[in-house]
Amino acid sequence: MSDRRFRFGVVASPDRGPDQWQTTARRAADLGYSSVLMPDGLQLLSPFPSLAAAAATTDIRVGTFVAAAPLRTPRAAAWEAHTLTTLTDGRFEFGIGTGRPGTEQYAAELGLPFGSGKERRDQIRQTLDHLDKLDGDRHTPVMLAAGGPRSLALAAARADIVTLAAGPMSPPVEVFRMARELRALAGPRAAEIELAMNLFAAGDGDLPPWTRQATGVDPDQLRKTDSLMLLPGSPQEMADELLRRRDTLGTSYISINATYLDVLAPVVELLAGR
Repeated sequence: MSDRRFRFGVVASPDRGPDQWQTTARRAADLGYSSVLMPDGLQLLSPFPSLAAAAATTDIRVGTFVAAAPLRTPRAAAWEAHTLTTLTDGRFEFGIGTGRPGTEQYAAELGLPFGSGKERRDQIRQTLDHLDKLDGDRHTPVMLAAGGPRSLALAAARADIVTLAAGPMSPPVEVFRMARELRALAGPRAAEIELAMNLFAAGDGDLPPWTRQATGVDPDQLRKTDSLMLLPGSPQEMADELLRRRDTLGTSYISINATYLDVLAPVVELLAGR
């Protein structure tokens, strides 16, 4: 399904201060991770300066995962993305989406309209148009989070990286359907798109207490499913499963919450660049 080499990202935020943030970036780089990725929302620090600080600490790639289009005007979002691409000498990946639950309230706090689904997708298009103009000959890699038919069509047309926006309880057959639809919509571009998957947890340990808040699902219930957001097993078993997913689904860019940075590290050692 995919001959792309594996790479791995860690999703983190600097909520424990600058020293811990820099330590996380250095630790991720030392363990072979490709990127440090940061979510977006007013409950966190701003991702763009935070990622600039991480990129200055080590030579790891950085990216938004993902910036919410309604929280900035298209021109402002493009400005921020182009600035990070320039200052990191091309080590920035611009993840952008229409917004997670709660984004509507954040937009209201900023005095910005949340807009309909179509209006938010149009914001993404406008942002990417502005970014192309600012970048000139330099291209900022774009990651789009997509799940619905219209978002998948947008991702098929404009994204370099696509992360499939499936819910924690989505059955694997639904994720496979989304991947097939993306490839069909992309046509000749399909081979150019890197397919990403974000893992919620890895290994066989208990799920963290914030599982319910993050997913809306009881941890025990989630463990009993065959959700692709989970990657149980030993390091070799996890590596074998990721190889199977790449062969059948096409996913080669794997990200995980910083809680599991060290748990997934043996898998990164087995598969990164392979």
